[in-house]
Amino acid sequence: MSGRVLVIGVGNPLRGDDGIGPAVVEALRGRVPQDTVLVVSDGEPARMLDLWRGADTVVVVEALRAEPARPGEVRTLTPVEAACHAPGTASTHAFGLGECLALAEALDQLPHRLVVHAVEVADVALGAGLSEAVRSALPELTDRVAASVRQAYARNR
Repeated sequence: MSGRVLVIGVGNPLRGDDGIGPAVVEALRGRVPQDTVLVVSDGEPARMLDLWRGADTVVVVEALRAEPARPGEVRTLTPVEAACHAPGTASTHAFGLGECLALAEALDQLPHRLVVHAVEVADVALGAGLSEAVRSALPELTDRVAASVRQAYARNR
């Protein structure tokens, strides 16, 4: 095991609530151990697999569409739960995290440990900022991700 801990903030800050992943990455700067790798991704599966190659623990932060929608609700998902969401509902991207995880499994490239923290979104319109519901969830979501990072380092000791 490498002991490498990676946080991937998936999303596009120019598409409303889809910017929550990048917002959490920014909020984590200075709050997690210095060797934690913090990156932003558009969620494209091949790039995601490339990013997490060699990482022991991967924490993904994602915007989540759900029915019925509860904008601002923070969820922590296992890889199995993330992969079980129907295509087009678990992500705001063309290819969701479920498809990415299926590809990683087929290629035997799943990280040793993977946790997904997500927030249900209200608005992913082009040019919009975070909605009030999602902006209000940012502190809790950031705290959960920081806790996952601390747990990863504790396990690696």
